[in-house]
Amino acid sequence: MTIDDLIAAERLPPSYRETVEHWWRPLARQIGAWRGSAGRTVIVGVNGAQGSGKSTICRFLQSVLLPDQQLSAAVVGLDDLYLPRTDRERMARDIHPLFRTRGVPMTHDIDMGFSLLQDMAAGRATAVPRFSKALDDQLPESDWLRHCGKVDVILFEGWCVGARPQDDASLIEPINALEAQEDQQGIWRGHVNAALRTSYTRCFSLIDHMVMVKPPSFDHVLQNRLLQEHKLLATTPDAPGIMTDDGVRRFVSHYERLTRHMFADLPDRVDLLFQLDDRQDVICSREPRRDGDFPKWL
Repeated sequence: MTIDDLIAAERLPPSYRETVEHWWRPLARQIGAWRGSAGRTVIVGVNGAQGSGKSTICRFLQSVLLPDQQLSAAVVGLDDLYLPRTDRERMARDIHPLFRTRGVPMTHDIDMGFSLLQDMAAGRATAVPRFSKALDDQLPESDWLRHCGKVDVILFEGWCVGARPQDDASLIEPINALEAQEDQQGIWRGHVNAALRTSYTRCFSLIDHMVMVKPPSFDHVLQNRLLQEHKLLATTPDAPGIMTDDGVRRFVSHYERLTRHMFADLPDRVDLLFQLDDRQDVICSREPRRDGDFPKWL
């Protein structure tokens, strides 16, 4: 597959080729340098808020740009680790109603993610789960992807990949109407933060290098998510999980606290930062940090 083939498949404008050549091809070369230095499979975390284009970047890296560097790559999406709807319904009954909605830590099978990354890095055959956002449910195992053999690079991408927990004092005040009205005692956000401190930290500790794609503000995250839903509606209009615009606004409210926290916490800690403008174009990047410049990103 060529860059132009992938641009067409992703329904991107022809001008996206300039973005690929100016930003993502050098990113592929940097990942290749990390792989060469490590002398083994490297796991690269790719963090980006909803609609930031991180999944698209990973597709270009996996399908074209890393193979151009004579490197094989696999992608693991945090979104595909979402728990089945029945499990989230059980959490909503037993812990807090807001866990019915996928998104925040505790709504993923993060222990499966930990094992999956370990198995793939070791070259062991494994099955990679798949989640349908249109159906809001995990697909049956017969539809999971089968992975065999070692790869040079594993791209682990997701909206909160690499996120660190907040301090307890930051959890006291609600950040939006959803928290103020539906999590008055802070039970939901407390469980989310505890999960980040434990099982998610364990999984993210497997990451060798971190890349962040950062929109200009949380308001842009909402607009990008609305655009994503409109595209989903155009391709699968009868799917039961399609949301109205008001539904998207409520949905994104579940993500707001951690997204704002990551915007403040991660940029100075990741290996590479790509800053986006309000049109989703990359406007600047921070040069790769050298070993010893910062503490380990996690």
